[in-house]
Amino acid sequence: MDITNLLKEFNGAITITDKAGVITYMNDKSIKTFMDDGGEKLLGQNVLDCHPEPSRSKLAELMNKEITNVYTIEKNGKKKLVYQSPLYENGNYKGFIELTLEIPFEMPHFVRG
Repeated sequence: MDITNLLKEFNGAITITDKAGVITYMNDKSIKTFMDDGGEKLLGQNVLDCHPEPSRSKLAELMNKEITNVYTIEKNGKKKLVYQSPLYENGNYKGFIELTLEIPFEMPHFVRG
C-alpha cells in the first residue's frame, strides 16, 4: 500500500517539508488550497518564502525547535483547523507537516473518560 496514493485525494490539505523547509509533498487539496500562491509550483520551494512576517518567524521557530502548533482560522466563510507538527523517522527529525481540515463553525465536543 502506497500511503502517498491514499493521501492524494484526502479531503484535507496535506503539505510536507524536509527539515530545511523545502516543500516535498502536497496532496490535491493542498495544491488547490494554495493555487493562488502557485499550487503545484510550490513543490521544491522553501515554505518560509511563502509566509510573510510574523508568520515566517513563527514557522521557523516551530521547525527549528520541533514544536507542534495547533489553531483554527476563518477564511472565505470557512473555518479550518490547522495542525503543524514535526515528522520523525526512527526518532530522527525529517521535516514538518501541515494538515488543514475544514470544520463546522459549531460542532459537538465530547469528554470521554
